[in-house]
Amino acid sequence: MQSSVDLSNDRFAPAPRRASVSRKNAGRALVAFASLGLLLVILLQGLHATGTIAAGFSDWRPIMIAYVLWAIAFGVGQIIIRGERGQRALFLLPAVFFTVAVVIFPTIFGLYIASLDWNLSSIDGPRFSGFDNLRGMLSDTYYWNALGNMIFYTVAVLGEYAIAFGLALLLSADIRGRRFFRVVFLLPMMLSPVAVSWMIGKSLLEYRFGPAATLARYLGWENPAFFASPWMARFSIQAMDAWVSIPFIMIILLAGLQAMPKEVQEAAKVDGANGWQSFWHVTFPIMLPVSITVLIIRIIFKLKLADIVINVTAGGPGGATDTVSSFIYRVYRDRSNVGYGTALAMAYLLLIIVLLTLLLRLAKRWTQRVM
Repeated sequence: MQSSVDLSNDRFAPAPRRASVSRKNAGRALVAFASLGLLLVILLQGLHATGTIAAGFSDWRPIMIAYVLWAIAFGVGQIIIRGERGQRALFLLPAVFFTVAVVIFPTIFGLYIASLDWNLSSIDGPRFSGFDNLRGMLSDTYYWNALGNMIFYTVAVLGEYAIAFGLALLLSADIRGRRFFRVVFLLPMMLSPVAVSWMIGKSLLEYRFGPAATLARYLGWENPAFFASPWMARFSIQAMDAWVSIPFIMIILLAGLQAMPKEVQEAAKVDGANGWQSFWHVTFPIMLPVSITVLIIRIIFKLKLADIVINVTAGGPGGATDTVSSFIYRVYRDRSNVGYGTALAMAYLLLIIVLLTLLLRLAKRWTQRVM
């Protein structure tokens, strides 16, 4: 009986108002006119920046104003064209326009800068160079060396994950003083990487008077230079970064372990599984989604590693500890080459997108197979 009343009420409910044909045409004309004006302003400034034409603006501020006016015109046009549906869509447009302004436009602008021969120490100013920066990158041995170092640093995330998982299992067990140890293990994460680089890299590991070097001499190491040989320097940088980052992985895994149903582990014990079998066949598969999430996040942060390298070794010795981010930083700082540095950054961004896409697909397939 109630359903029949609801149907009758819905039958006589007013239908949403639809815009007339002339009103839709007016809305489309408004959007088209605003879009054409925005494209003309961008084209005019682009031609002026490349030196093709003399007419143009002194900076890119008119493009920002044109973009804001285009966004307002586009929103008004949606209301005129779609009526009430356009009003509902209007609530989504600020997020879309904000994404375009802070993600898409800077990426396009970065590609434009990457095509320039722009050295801040030159009096000529920026000049359009096409793909010269890309060709220079392909022959830059230091850049490829930094990419090779990033492979080592990224693979080392697996070791960080293993240590963090062991600590998470330890802190999730019923041991005495586990609350105290949870706070202690989280202390490195509370420190800035710059502070860690000076506290450990410049003080603790200092080869003349540092405590670690003094202890190494006492144990028989004649010349305890932690940053002299390439592999030793690379392992030292990785150890400092791991010391800061392992608590982050540990706390995420610990939260996942605390959320696991206890009945599953108790059932494994009843079935006669020992500690290793319970971990490998029960705990690890259940924790796999959490593990993949924290590994992806950690890899993203690892691919941005720069601060410890810049403060401790500046990429040395001979580029052995250089990361791509620290190398790009030195291209900007030492060479003052904005165009080439931006080209390196855009190429690295593309590599990161491809790598993370492949990792997510492989992780999805592996999770489906294990689960």
